[in-house]
Amino acid sequence: MAIDYLERILNATRVYDVAIESPLQEAQRLSARLGNRVLLKREDMQPVFSFKLRGAYNKMAQLSKAELSRGVIAASAGNHAQGVALSAQRLKAKAIIVMPTTTPSIKIEAVQARGATVVLEGVSYSEAYDAALKLARVKGYTFVHPYDDPDVIAGQGTIAMEILRQYSEPMDAIFVAVGGGGLISGIAAYVKRLRPEIRIIGVQPQDSDAMKQSLAAGRRVRLPQVGLFADGVAVREVGVETFRLCKTLVDEIVTVDTDAICAAIKDVFDDTRAILEPAGALAIAGMKQVVARDRLKGKTLVAIACGANMNFDRLRFIAERAELGERREAVFAATIPEKPGSFRKFCELLGERGITEFNYRYADAEAAQVFVGVSVAHDREKTALLKTLKSHGIKALDLTDNEMAKLHVRHLVGGRAPQAQNEMVVRFEFPERPGALMRFLDSMNAGWNISLFHYRNHGADYGRVLVGLQVPPKDKKSFEKFLNGLGYPWVDESQNPAYELFLK
Repeated sequence: MAIDYLERILNATRVYDVAIESPLQEAQRLSARLGNRVLLKREDMQPVFSFKLRGAYNKMAQLSKAELSRGVIAASAGNHAQGVALSAQRLKAKAIIVMPTTTPSIKIEAVQARGATVVLEGVSYSEAYDAALKLARVKGYTFVHPYDDPDVIAGQGTIAMEILRQYSEPMDAIFVAVGGGGLISGIAAYVKRLRPEIRIIGVQPQDSDAMKQSLAAGRRVRLPQVGLFADGVAVREVGVETFRLCKTLVDEIVTVDTDAICAAIKDVFDDTRAILEPAGALAIAGMKQVVARDRLKGKTLVAIACGANMNFDRLRFIAERAELGERREAVFAATIPEKPGSFRKFCELLGERGITEFNYRYADAEAAQVFVGVSVAHDREKTALLKTLKSHGIKALDLTDNEMAKLHVRHLVGGRAPQAQNEMVVRFEFPERPGALMRFLDSMNAGWNISLFHYRNHGADYGRVLVGLQVPPKDKKSFEKFLNGLGYPWVDESQNPAYELFLK
């Protein structure tokens, strides 16, 4: 017998024993930038900072006393786990949660704080899932599936019920993060019955796109492995029921890369001061991609901000990659002549643009290789800059989309320089304002060759720079006078053991 999801969702009222009706907020800054009305469904504001408790509670509230008394078990990378743990606490049932060993500690601790027992097994959700099923068989626990269950799907569908009630005007599309497919199945099942003209668009990471591949193949595809950055949607195989629903109800699945997800996290922070987890920001990243691809203007677009269980120590990586994802930072390698003044000339060609990073180490008497990050407004500006450099005889290689360069090489530029004689290494702090770097270069004696330069804009009030200069012994006094005349705090690091070990 066919399942009537509209009826199930309308009757899933017990969800509100634990869930709130989350706000539907306009992202004003993002709306203005994209030229469309962007509405965020703030599921990150739920008691467990994720939508997952809706489906978990809707399922568990319908279990018999006997099923609850045996205890419940679930497999989850974190958000479903917290939903099950909270539901079990409310229903006074024992809960065992099997989580991958890669799960962020913030999610493990949150589950344990709800009174559930955590078992760490495997490095992916799929391995944790297999372990949970085995435990359920051996111990007799009642298994609560994170997505492939009609009651779980109906619980997630209450989000769609709220959206259509909160915004009755015309709406063009709803963007939804997709892992196993429970959330998008519930939303699509409700919306397509009542407002079939609204497009339902799923969003997945490029390295965890099981639903996109399955829909393209016409059958469920099991991925050999999945990326773990957006761990909340790191699912190797979608559900049987969710695949059936998505096949008929979902209009499109798009995929986004890590940089785009990081940029979306920043977009939401700029508008709301909330910090989404990577999976929680997927819908926003996908929405931006579709807006750019289809050149949408004047549309009303809803994106589900579906989770905010973020580990604090991931923020550094996200902040660094956000500008790249927004195409506001260009990263490239440039070759300049190894002679006094060429470094300054190169900086002049960069113009008034903010320099986000500069890595250079003396290596050759003829040519110097520098690794540079520069703030740009868009790709067109990056292209124009590269053309300008080329016209002045500077060969530059665009590394903006080079994953190895962004992850590793930018931190490894340097090493020993046997030919850098009479090198002095100085660490500076200077105000992060336009012209500070050029002031430094203008003040420097033209005869002192720069042999090392490292700078990274961290968004602080003061920039921190490490500079190596080849200063002949006879110039030591004038060099110290130059340092004192700059007006910037400085430290002579020429005797630093780290410099002695790795750079000298």
